[in-house]
Amino acid sequence: MKKYVISSIIAFLLIIPFGCTDMDDNAVPSSLEIKDFVWKGMNLYYLWQQDVPDLSDNRFANQSQLNAFLEPFATPTDLFNTLRVPSPTDRFSVIYSDYSVLEGVLSGNTLNNGMDYGLRYKTGSATDIYGWVRYIIPNSDASNKAISRGTIFYAINGTPLTIDNYKTLLANDTYTVNFADYDGGAITPNGQSVSLTKTNLAEDPILISNVISQGTHNIGYLMYNGFYASYDNQLNTAFGTFVSQNVTDLVLDLRYNSGGSVNTAVKLASMITGQFTGQLFAKQQWNSKAQAYYLANNPGSLENKFASGLNSLQLNKVYILTTKATASASELVVNCLKSYIDVVQIGDITTGKNVGSITLYDSPTFAKSNVNPNHKYAMQPIVLKIVNKNGFGDYTAGITPTTLLPENLNNIGVLGNVDEPLLNAAINQIIASGKILPQVPSIIERDFTDAKSINPLRSEMYIENR
Repeated sequence: MKKYVISSIIAFLLIIPFGCTDMDDNAVPSSLEIKDFVWKGMNLYYLWQQDVPDLSDNRFANQSQLNAFLEPFATPTDLFNTLRVPSPTDRFSVIYSDYSVLEGVLSGNTLNNGMDYGLRYKTGSATDIYGWVRYIIPNSDASNKAISRGTIFYAINGTPLTIDNYKTLLANDTYTVNFADYDGGAITPNGQSVSLTKTNLAEDPILISNVISQGTHNIGYLMYNGFYASYDNQLNTAFGTFVSQNVTDLVLDLRYNSGGSVNTAVKLASMITGQFTGQLFAKQQWNSKAQAYYLANNPGSLENKFASGLNSLQLNKVYILTTKATASASELVVNCLKSYIDVVQIGDITTGKNVGSITLYDSPTFAKSNVNPNHKYAMQPIVLKIVNKNGFGDYTAGITPTTLLPENLNNIGVLGNVDEPLLNAAINQIIASGKILPQVPSIIERDFTDAKSINPLRSEMYIENR
């Protein structure tokens, strides 16, 4: 049998001369072209390909047999979901019917009203929930309304939030947010509300960047909410400002950063340090057939190394603020920096996402060039696991902080203010003030989801097309 040749969409990967069967001797009906793309892309790249019998290289002897398998699936999405391993192993692979939407989310461009929020269960309930505002995105509809960090909401359009309706209610382009008062967990409607409308919004991931002077310490504080490659220059500029202001310590706030570009994560780590240029930051582990090919032909393509030519602080210690919402590329930075410098993690345990994805388009090479003009489907499947230079990457239960300090809605604080609990805890450790940390409640309330996690694509760790 002939082997079909598929080239990688990733710049550092070579053309991959492996395939499963003779797929060139039978035509693909136009009605099956999207499903054919889904199966072949998953067969080649999916991290857990060997664990899915229907993705086996020997599953079909020819294209006719594959066509017969594909025919019964009602939609490409149904097929895609059938080819995935069950959650929680794969919680993150997604397929989109319009790749322009997928591309927008990965670059920080979304249909958004600017209210970033977390959702929690009401005390004692397994069905009733409420929301709280984590931050407001500048230049959004919410930024012009009477709503701010710490605002509690219990209903949308007058309908109380439940575990069954919150996705539908919050998916509307325009809705009214009904507010409530919070008192030690008690949620009491207060009659106040605002109407919010979503627009196409590009979120600058650098929400706050400033320098806090504390005695002999110039403490850089960076609240960074997404690893978006299109903002790499702004990130480098922020670190240039830190360098020019003689920053001696850095507090990196990743508490609401659900991930993004691996390349941007490498750059951020290189800006924090700078003394490890060219050394191994992270190693990639693909499915067995891809891994074997790269190890035999270009093992260096599996390595992500510290970058050069960036503004860097040359630090040997960094303070990183985390919550349960800290995921993927954020966790990559924490895990991989630990192999080189002292990472003091303050806050809550992270999500536990140690795998990454790529974008697959329906084209001869799965790249966007020469894409099939008949549809706009694209996939973002999990294709690799990333470990640090010591080979550790098993943190699917999350990365435990050095100092446990979950966010407490009774004392939420103002982001960037020296009295905000998590930042204050970092400052006190930096200056060795000896102050006692806020007491951790005996019962910790955590978000079960948030504005970014509702859309799985917003918590991706991915490698961009180059």
